[in-house]
Amino acid sequence: MARPIVHDHAVHQRLLEVTAELVDREGPARVTLRDVAAAANTSTTAIYSLFGGKAQLLTAAVDDGFRSFGESQRDASKDGLLGLGRAYRGWALEHPALYRLMFSGALAAYIDCSPTPEVASASMAPLVEAVTSAQQAGRLKQDNPQTVAMAIWGQVHGLVSLELAQMNEPGTDWAAIYEAALEGVTRAWAA
Repeated sequence: MARPIVHDHAVHQRLLEVTAELVDREGPARVTLRDVAAAANTSTTAIYSLFGGKAQLLTAAVDDGFRSFGESQRDASKDGLLGLGRAYRGWALEHPALYRLMFSGALAAYIDCSPTPEVASASMAPLVEAVTSAQQAGRLKQDNPQTVAMAIWGQVHGLVSLELAQMNEPGTDWAAIYEAALEGVTRAWAA
């Protein structure tokens, strides 16, 4: 049976955002629902009413991240593979806490919490579609589109993760490094 909606969308969204920030800063084991409620200026009752409990709140926060990321990728898909790559980095830099929450694996080690498979897969669909389109146009090597997409994703994901972890010398030009990597990926998979 679905829970009745007694709190508005703004509270729902604020709880998701605060959860990502707190988990990113404190770690999932140290964050309590009371902490989340206080930081969101609401009550634990709102969390239980909207989500059911901590595991469901964490899953909802991860799913919300993948939905937002997927929207960003769909918006960038008109600009092809380079546009998707640039949008990937842009989204991650705008949402570093969500990015780390989605991809760090820290939640799964602590609590039964993983993204809803359909939501996570949908966020990567624009990349697979762009690979398929580029292959059909003869611009990319013919290989399994899913394999090519995962290889490309690994490249951009690795660089963005290093940038967010601040694994660099002061003054590192991450934008230039990222553009060089995108160009390298393009050359590596060119037909």
